[in-house]
Amino acid sequence: MKRRLYYMLPDVRSARAVLDELLLARVEYRRIHFCAKEGTLLADMPEANSMQKTDIVHGAEVGIVIGAVSGFIAASLFLLFPLETIEARIFGFLVAVLMGAVFGSWLSAKSAATIPNASLAPFRERIERGQVLLIVDVPFDRVAEIEKMMEKNHPEIDFGGVDPHIPILS
Repeated sequence: MKRRLYYMLPDVRSARAVLDELLLARVEYRRIHFCAKEGTLLADMPEANSMQKTDIVHGAEVGIVIGAVSGFIAASLFLLFPLETIEARIFGFLVAVLMGAVFGSWLSAKSAATIPNASLAPFRERIERGQVLLIVDVPFDRVAEIEKMMEKNHPEIDFGGVDPHIPILS
């Protein structure tokens, strides 16, 4: 299990120092992300991608549920207007539910890709003023260690909280 930690850093120089320190603490590079005003991050700093910046994952999750329910309703039509054999009915029912889930997930994810991530809302104003948001995913058993390290070595940064729900694909 991983936890997502958020930190507000005063500037890019501080963000660069924190990046180096996290890498020395053996936090994987692919688990560190920065969110800053367009064009302010250095080229070698990992910028948050659309998975972190938008609600695409949440949208896909909601879409799977809505699509599966819609597919279930559509599949129920196979029961009202039965096909020839029981195998064909079951196959048609399962295909309709699966297609509903896939289509709902795809459509909802496409829509959610344009919606900013709700978890980042408290940080948006400060990012626009030039501060940098650090998003780091760490194993559950290292959360306290990373928090202590940041608090001890970087008193200038603000702890932004912990997100216990990290999407599998991020």
